[in-house]
Amino acid sequence: MDKTRADQPATQVSEEAHDLHGNSPAAWTAVTIVLIAFTVGAIAMVLGPNWLLFWISVGIALLGALTGKVMQLLGFGVPADGH
Repeated sequence: MDKTRADQPATQVSEEAHDLHGNSPAAWTAVTIVLIAFTVGAIAMVLGPNWLLFWISVGIALLGALTGKVMQLLGFGVPADGH
């Protein structure tokens, strides 16, 4: 529900805040690794479930998140278009 009155201008979200969202090599690498992990985990559940393969996929997902953070700290978190 909008709580603005007719005499108050509605605040708008800055476009600059959204420019940095996920458009970096670190983000793309992390998402790719986590996507592979979820695919492996889904296959593990269809195959039985195969709990060993499932827990391996959990480890891969954690590795993807860690890889993305490390890449961000190393300077690869800057958007590819240079903004």
